[in-house]
Amino acid sequence: QVQLVESGGGLVQAGGSLRLTCAASGLRFSDYTMGWFKGGALVAAIAWSEIGTYVQDSVKDRFTIFRDNAKNMVYLEMTSLKPEDTAVYYCAARHKTRTTPEYNYWGQGTQVTVSS
Repeated sequence: QVQLVESGGGLVQAGGSLRLTCAASGLRFSDYTMGWFKGGALVAAIAWSEIGTYVQDSVKDRFTIFRDNAKNMVYLEMTSLKPEDTAVYYCAARHKTRTTPEYNYWGQGTQVTVSS
């Protein structure tokens, strides 16, 4: 059974930082592109090969995505947080052979709240 479990969310003041973590199990992690979503939109993604990342333009100077295939973990480093970053952030996995953009598996989400 595939599980994606997010952690690291919380309440932070504007200008602060958070690191979101997604722990994956039940899948061959290195075969999956991993993404972080906010409000249904892709915020960041990292390819299964670790070569190639995407970060949404609006946060590209503040957010970084990286993964550790040995630990089956993907991370979203969020800095200089703003109140508009407040949301539930979801981790998702998309198999490398998938020909459509939809992700195969989703986590339950972690709440990020940025106070002004």
